[in-house]
Amino acid sequence: MAVRFQNKICLVTGAGSGIGKTTALKFAKEGAILALADLNPQSGILTANEINKHGGNAIFVQTDVSKANEVAALVKTTIDTFGRLDIAVNNAGIGHKPSLIHEIEEEAFDRVISVDLKGVWLCLKYELPQMVKQKFGRIVNISSIGGIIGAKGLAAYSAAKGGVNQLTRVTALEYASYGIRTNAVCPAVTMTPLTEDTLRNDPEQFKEMTALQPLGRLAQPEEMADVALWLCSDESSYVNGVCLPVDGGYTIA
Repeated sequence: MAVRFQNKICLVTGAGSGIGKTTALKFAKEGAILALADLNPQSGILTANEINKHGGNAIFVQTDVSKANEVAALVKTTIDTFGRLDIAVNNAGIGHKPSLIHEIEEEAFDRVISVDLKGVWLCLKYELPQMVKQKFGRIVNISSIGGIIGAKGLAAYSAAKGGVNQLTRVTALEYASYGIRTNAVCPAVTMTPLTEDTLRNDPEQFKEMTALQPLGRLAQPEEMADVALWLCSDESSYVNGVCLPVDGGYTIA
C-alpha cells in the first residue's frame, strides 16, 4: 500500500461526514497522523475512533470554523499535540435552501458566508504561521464548481465558494516562497450522506441531475478525496494556485 504521507501531520475540517470524512480516512491509510475538526462532536469522534481502531492516530477537536477563537484553539491543539502541521484540508462548509437572490434571508446569507468563506480564511490565518515557520506546507481548500460557474438558486453558496477560489489563488502567490503549496478542489454534486438524503426524497431531481452529467452519474466522495490527496502529495509538486473542477466534464458541457 502507498504511504505517501507517513507521519505527516494533517488537519481536516468537516471530518465528521462526506468528503471530509472520506479524505481523513484515506490520509490515515497512507500513514498520516490526523487532527480532525467538526461542528458535530458525535460524527467527528466516530471518524477519529474509526481511524484509531484500525491502527491509525487521530484526535478530534470540536470546532465551529466561523469562530476565530475555536479555529485558533484547533490549530494550537494540533501543534501542541504533534509538534507541527504539514497538511491542511479546509473542507468544512454548509449550504442553504435554494432561493432566488431577493428571497434569501439575511441570516442565511450571513451564516453561509461566515462558515464557507470566513471559515476558510480563519483556517488559513491560523494554519499558515506554523507552515511558514517550518518552510513547508500543503493546503487544499474544498470549494465547488458553484464558485466557478455559479449555481442557480444558490447565490450565497456560489459567492462564498468564489471567494474561496480567490483566497486559494492569493495564498498560493503569497506563500509559495515559504515552501507552501495551496490549491482547491471544486466538486460537482457529490453523493455525500446529505446529498443522498435530499435526493432520496426527490427521485425526479435525482434523474434530472444525473442526466446533466457527461459521465452519466454523480460523483462519489472518494473521487474528491483522491484528488485532495494528490494535490498534497509530491506527485503534484509543481501544482500551485489551481482551483480544479472535479466534475466529470460538467463545467464544459
